[in-house]
Amino acid sequence: MNNPIIVEFPLRGEWNSPNTPGSKIPSHGTNQLGTRYAYDFIQVDWNSIGYPAYRVSFLQYLFSGVSLNDYYCWGQKVFAPCDGVVVVAEDGYEERPRTNLLSDLSSAYKNAHYFDPEKDDVQSVAGNYIIIEYKENIYAALCHLQTGSIQVSVGQEIKKGDFIGRVGHSGNSFAPHLHFQLMDSCDIATANGLPCAFEKYEIYQDNKWQTVTNSIPTSKDRIRFITSASQDVDGGTSLE
Repeated sequence: MNNPIIVEFPLRGEWNSPNTPGSKIPSHGTNQLGTRYAYDFIQVDWNSIGYPAYRVSFLQYLFSGVSLNDYYCWGQKVFAPCDGVVVVAEDGYEERPRTNLLSDLSSAYKNAHYFDPEKDDVQSVAGNYIIIEYKENIYAALCHLQTGSIQVSVGQEIKKGDFIGRVGHSGNSFAPHLHFQLMDSCDIATANGLPCAFEKYEIYQDNKWQTVTNSIPTSKDRIRFITSASQDVDGGTSLE
Protein backbone atom coordinates (compact mmCIF):
# COMPACT_ATOMS: atom_id res chain seq x y z
CA MET A 1 0.00 0.00 0.00
CA ASN A 2 2.95 2.35 -0.57
CA ASN A 3 1.96 5.56 -2.36
CA PRO A 4 -1.76 4.78 -2.68
CA ILE A 5 -3.98 6.77 -5.04
CA ILE A 6 -6.09 9.24 -3.06
CA VAL A 7 -9.84 9.46 -3.72
CA GLU A 8 -12.91 10.68 -1.85
CA PHE A 9 -14.91 8.31 0.32
CA PRO A 10 -17.82 7.15 -1.91
CA LEU A 11 -20.52 7.05 0.78
CA ARG A 12 -22.06 9.28 3.44
CA GLY A 13 -22.84 8.57 7.08
CA GLU A 14 -21.42 5.71 9.17
CA TRP A 15 -19.84 2.58 7.69
CA ASN A 16 -17.70 -0.45 8.37
CA SER A 17 -15.36 -2.23 5.96
CA PRO A 18 -15.28 -5.99 6.72
CA ASN A 19 -12.98 -6.56 3.74
CA THR A 20 -10.25 -3.95 3.36
CA PRO A 21 -6.58 -3.80 2.39
CA GLY A 22 -6.11 -2.05 5.72
CA SER A 23 -6.45 -5.47 7.38
CA LYS A 24 -5.18 -7.95 4.77
CA ILE A 25 -3.86 -8.11 1.21
CA PRO A 26 -5.36 -9.44 -1.00
CA SER A 27 -8.38 -7.99 0.76
CA HIS A 28 -10.74 -10.50 -0.88
CA GLY A 29 -8.34 -13.44 -0.80
CA THR A 30 -7.48 -13.23 -4.50
CA ASN A 31 -5.86 -10.96 -7.07
CA GLN A 32 -8.44 -11.85 -9.73
CA LEU A 33 -10.96 -9.37 -11.12
CA GLY A 34 -8.91 -6.41 -9.90
CA THR A 35 -9.80 -7.10 -6.25
CA ARG A 36 -6.33 -7.11 -4.64
CA TYR A 37 -6.91 -3.78 -2.84
CA ALA A 38 -10.72 -3.71 -2.94
CA TYR A 39 -13.04 -2.53 -0.17
CA ASP A 40 -16.47 -3.76 0.93
CA PHE A 41 -18.64 -1.31 2.88
CA ILE A 42 -21.66 -2.10 5.06
CA GLN A 43 -23.67 -0.37 7.76
CA VAL A 44 -24.12 -2.02 11.15
CA ASP A 45 -25.79 -1.43 14.49
CA TRP A 46 -22.81 -0.60 16.69
CA ASN A 47 -24.94 -0.88 19.84
CA SER A 48 -25.96 -4.53 19.32
CA ILE A 49 -23.95 -7.67 20.04
CA GLY A 50 -22.06 -8.80 16.96
CA TYR A 51 -22.76 -5.51 15.12
CA PRO A 52 -25.52 -6.90 12.87
CA ALA A 53 -26.06 -5.37 9.44
CA TYR A 54 -29.81 -6.04 9.54
CA ARG A 55 -32.78 -5.15 11.73
CA VAL A 56 -33.97 -8.70 12.49
CA SER A 57 -32.63 -11.50 14.71
CA PHE A 58 -29.73 -13.75 13.77
CA LEU A 59 -32.02 -16.78 13.98
CA GLN A 60 -34.31 -15.27 11.35
CA TYR A 61 -31.30 -14.64 9.11
CA LEU A 62 -30.10 -18.18 9.64
CA PHE A 63 -33.36 -20.00 9.01
CA SER A 64 -35.67 -17.82 6.91
CA GLY A 65 -33.39 -15.15 5.52
CA VAL A 66 -33.62 -11.38 5.60
CA SER A 67 -35.48 -9.04 3.27
CA LEU A 68 -33.27 -6.46 1.58
CA ASN A 69 -35.39 -3.74 3.19
CA ASP A 70 -34.16 -4.93 6.60
CA TYR A 71 -30.52 -4.16 5.81
CA TYR A 72 -29.30 -0.78 7.04
CA CYS A 73 -27.25 0.00 3.94
CA TRP A 74 -29.54 -1.21 1.16
CA GLY A 75 -30.57 1.75 -0.98
CA GLN A 76 -28.08 4.21 0.53
CA LYS A 77 -26.65 6.72 -1.92
CA VAL A 78 -23.31 6.13 -3.64
CA PHE A 79 -21.19 9.08 -4.80
CA ALA A 80 -18.40 9.49 -7.34
CA PRO A 81 -15.04 9.14 -5.58
CA CYS A 82 -13.26 11.24 -8.18
CA ASP A 83 -13.68 13.42 -11.25
CA GLY A 84 -13.73 11.45 -14.46
CA VAL A 85 -15.63 9.96 -17.36
CA VAL A 86 -18.05 7.05 -17.07
CA VAL A 87 -16.80 4.21 -19.28
CA VAL A 88 -19.13 1.43 -18.05
CA ALA A 89 -22.62 1.68 -16.56
CA GLU A 90 -24.36 -1.69 -16.40
CA ASP A 91 -27.82 -1.84 -14.80
CA GLY A 92 -30.77 -4.23 -14.99
CA TYR A 93 -29.26 -7.20 -13.14
CA GLU A 94 -31.93 -8.41 -10.75
CA GLU A 95 -31.24 -8.65 -7.04
CA ARG A 96 -32.28 -11.63 -4.98
CA PRO A 97 -35.08 -10.27 -2.75
CA ARG A 98 -33.81 -11.95 0.42
CA THR A 99 -30.48 -13.08 1.80
CA ASN A 100 -30.07 -16.66 3.01
CA LEU A 101 -26.92 -17.97 4.64
CA LEU A 102 -26.59 -21.31 2.86
CA SER A 103 -27.63 -20.24 -0.63
CA ASP A 104 -25.53 -17.07 -0.49
CA LEU A 105 -22.47 -19.03 0.67
CA SER A 106 -22.97 -21.50 -2.18
CA SER A 107 -23.34 -18.71 -4.73
CA ALA A 108 -20.26 -16.87 -3.45
CA TYR A 109 -18.16 -20.04 -3.57
CA LYS A 110 -19.28 -20.90 -7.08
CA ASN A 111 -18.57 -17.45 -8.49
CA ALA A 112 -15.23 -17.14 -6.70
CA HIS A 113 -13.88 -20.52 -7.82
CA TYR A 114 -15.48 -21.17 -11.19
CA PHE A 115 -15.68 -17.77 -12.89
CA ASP A 116 -14.11 -17.92 -16.35
CA PRO A 117 -13.31 -14.41 -17.70
CA GLU A 118 -13.29 -15.71 -21.27
CA LYS A 119 -16.87 -16.95 -21.27
CA ASP A 120 -18.70 -15.83 -18.12
CA ASP A 121 -20.62 -12.56 -17.81
CA VAL A 122 -18.86 -10.09 -15.50
CA GLN A 123 -22.27 -9.01 -14.22
CA SER A 124 -22.71 -12.41 -12.58
CA VAL A 125 -19.99 -11.24 -10.19
CA ALA A 126 -20.18 -7.42 -10.27
CA GLY A 127 -23.94 -7.15 -10.60
CA ASN A 128 -24.99 -3.62 -11.53
CA TYR A 129 -21.81 -1.60 -11.67
CA ILE A 130 -20.17 1.63 -12.74
CA ILE A 131 -16.59 2.19 -13.91
CA ILE A 132 -15.14 5.68 -13.96
CA GLU A 133 -11.93 6.59 -15.82
CA TYR A 134 -10.13 8.79 -13.32
CA LYS A 135 -6.74 9.22 -14.98
CA GLU A 136 -4.72 7.32 -17.56
CA ASN A 137 -4.71 3.66 -16.51
CA ILE A 138 -6.64 4.41 -13.32
CA TYR A 139 -10.27 3.27 -13.15
CA ALA A 140 -12.71 3.25 -10.23
CA ALA A 141 -15.27 0.42 -10.04
CA LEU A 142 -18.38 0.52 -7.83
CA CYS A 143 -20.24 -2.78 -7.81
CA HIS A 144 -23.38 -4.64 -6.59
CA LEU A 145 -25.55 -1.54 -7.02
CA GLN A 146 -29.30 -1.56 -6.53
CA THR A 147 -31.26 -2.53 -9.64
CA GLY A 148 -32.51 0.54 -11.48
CA SER A 149 -30.52 2.97 -9.34
CA ILE A 150 -27.67 3.96 -11.66
CA GLN A 151 -27.83 7.69 -12.38
CA VAL A 152 -25.07 8.02 -15.01
CA SER A 153 -24.41 6.85 -18.56
CA VAL A 154 -21.38 5.92 -20.62
CA GLY A 155 -19.46 8.97 -21.84
CA GLN A 156 -20.81 11.25 -19.13
CA GLU A 157 -18.32 13.53 -17.39
CA ILE A 158 -18.83 13.55 -13.65
CA LYS A 159 -17.42 15.39 -10.66
CA LYS A 160 -16.25 14.05 -7.34
CA GLY A 161 -19.24 13.83 -5.03
CA ASP A 162 -21.89 13.42 -7.75
CA PHE A 163 -24.72 11.03 -6.85
CA ILE A 164 -24.29 8.01 -9.14
CA GLY A 165 -26.32 5.11 -7.71
CA ARG A 166 -27.44 3.23 -4.62
CA VAL A 167 -26.04 0.36 -2.55
CA GLY A 168 -27.54 -2.95 -3.62
CA HIS A 169 -27.28 -6.73 -3.58
CA SER A 170 -26.77 -7.60 -7.24
CA GLY A 171 -24.28 -10.13 -8.60
CA ASN A 172 -21.97 -12.11 -6.33
CA SER A 173 -23.14 -10.41 -3.14
CA PHE A 174 -23.30 -12.16 0.22
CA ALA A 175 -25.46 -9.31 1.57
CA PRO A 176 -26.18 -5.72 0.51
CA HIS A 177 -22.92 -3.75 0.38
CA LEU A 178 -20.80 -1.52 -1.79
CA HIS A 179 -17.75 -3.09 -3.39
CA PHE A 180 -15.20 -0.45 -4.37
CA GLN A 181 -11.84 -0.80 -6.08
CA LEU A 182 -9.30 1.00 -8.24
CA MET A 183 -7.73 -0.89 -11.13
CA ASP A 184 -5.49 -0.42 -14.16
CA SER A 185 -8.08 -1.33 -16.81
CA CYS A 186 -11.77 -0.80 -17.49
CA ASP A 187 -12.14 -4.56 -18.01
CA ILE A 188 -12.81 -6.09 -14.58
CA ALA A 189 -12.18 -9.58 -15.95
CA THR A 190 -8.50 -8.85 -16.68
CA ALA A 191 -7.68 -5.80 -14.55
CA ASN A 192 -5.05 -5.54 -11.84
CA GLY A 193 -6.00 -3.86 -8.60
CA LEU A 194 -4.43 -0.55 -7.57
CA PRO A 195 -3.93 0.61 -3.96
CA CYS A 196 -6.02 3.55 -2.81
CA ALA A 197 -6.69 5.57 0.32
CA PHE A 198 -9.41 8.07 1.23
CA GLU A 199 -8.55 11.72 1.46
CA LYS A 200 -10.67 12.46 4.53
CA TYR A 201 -13.05 10.68 6.88
CA GLU A 202 -13.61 10.21 10.60
CA ILE A 203 -13.11 7.20 12.86
CA TYR A 204 -14.69 6.70 16.27
CA GLN A 205 -11.95 6.29 18.88
CA ASP A 206 -11.83 6.96 22.61
CA ASN A 207 -15.54 7.82 22.61
CA LYS A 208 -15.18 10.61 20.07
CA TRP A 209 -14.94 11.18 16.34
CA GLN A 210 -11.45 11.92 15.04
CA THR A 211 -10.65 13.12 11.53
CA VAL A 212 -8.02 11.25 9.52
CA THR A 213 -6.61 12.14 6.11
CA ASN A 214 -5.14 10.10 3.26
CA SER A 215 -5.87 6.99 5.27
CA ILE A 216 -6.92 3.36 4.88
CA PRO A 217 -9.64 1.99 7.20
CA THR A 218 -9.27 -1.36 8.90
CA SER A 219 -12.00 -3.94 9.39
CA LYS A 220 -12.46 -2.81 13.00
CA ASP A 221 -12.89 0.90 12.27
CA ARG A 222 -16.16 2.72 12.73
CA ILE A 223 -16.06 5.15 9.81
CA ARG A 224 -18.01 8.34 9.21
CA PHE A 225 -18.00 10.72 6.28
CA ILE A 226 -20.41 13.62 6.04
CA THR A 227 -20.10 16.62 3.76
CA SER A 228 -21.52 20.09 4.29
CA ALA A 229 -24.43 19.21 1.99
CA SER A 230 -26.97 17.75 4.42
CA GLN A 231 -28.93 16.16 1.57
CA ASP A 232 -26.04 13.72 1.08
CA VAL A 233 -27.12 11.71 4.10
CA ASP A 234 -30.25 9.56 3.93
CA GLY A 235 -32.28 9.09 7.07
CA GLY A 236 -31.14 6.31 9.35
CA THR A 237 -27.51 6.37 8.25
CA SER A 238 -26.14 7.23 11.68
CA LEU A 239 -26.63 4.35 14.08
CA GLU A 240 -25.65 6.04 17.33
